[in-house]
Amino acid sequence: MDCLRDRNNGCPWDLEQDFSTIAPYTIEEAYEVADAIARDDMPALRDELGDLLFQVVFYARMAQEAGAFDFGDIVAGICDKMLRRHPHVFGNADERAAGLREGSWERIKAEERGQRDDSGALAGVARSLPALKRAQKLGKRAAGVGFDWPDGSGVRDKIREEFDELEEAVGTGERGQVEEEFGDLLFAMVNLARHLDVDAETALMGANLKFERRFREMERTITESGGRLQDHGLESLDREWRAAKRRLA
Repeated sequence: MDCLRDRNNGCPWDLEQDFSTIAPYTIEEAYEVADAIARDDMPALRDELGDLLFQVVFYARMAQEAGAFDFGDIVAGICDKMLRRHPHVFGNADERAAGLREGSWERIKAEERGQRDDSGALAGVARSLPALKRAQKLGKRAAGVGFDWPDGSGVRDKIREEFDELEEAVGTGERGQVEEEFGDLLFAMVNLARHLDVDAETALMGANLKFERRFREMERTITESGGRLQDHGLESLDREWRAAKRRLA
């Protein structure tokens, strides 16, 4: 990285980058890591983790050039954080004897947030997170201060309420209102996922992969028989879809 960013003999592309231009690549690399894991592809995971690590090194080098911090500071910072957040492993004798206590991780994180300027319950939930992931984090933070349903039944009632409101909005034909009510319904669904101890982002990724596998199987079957998807009506496609589901079950 030092060579790539060398002002005299470095790579022109690497030299012109800054934090904001690299950020989209970091998000992309993180998703590629998740994809390799979902496919259980260990060689790909090794490569993608290298790509992700390179992003960290890139940021560290640019920060070092700006006199802000370096790679060693990043490593020291995460080590200090893990020590603070695991008193049941790294603490004194009493803390280790007490063991892991429910909610201790969130309590310690809340104490850390309290030392910052923006110390509200929702502080630090990055706006750049995928919307489902951010919704789940926001819900969890709100629940941490008591703003939550006592159990999943309340969330399911809320989902029914939001669906009815969406139906009303659809009836008006007002696009902005439909979008808003659809968002409210999605947010309520994410809260249900939290109550069910399901990660909404992971669940949707799994549903996407399942749909993709079944669709490709349906497409393969029709193509191999000499047909085309667009030549089939909905009823015919539905039969092929159900057959694909049975074959992949």
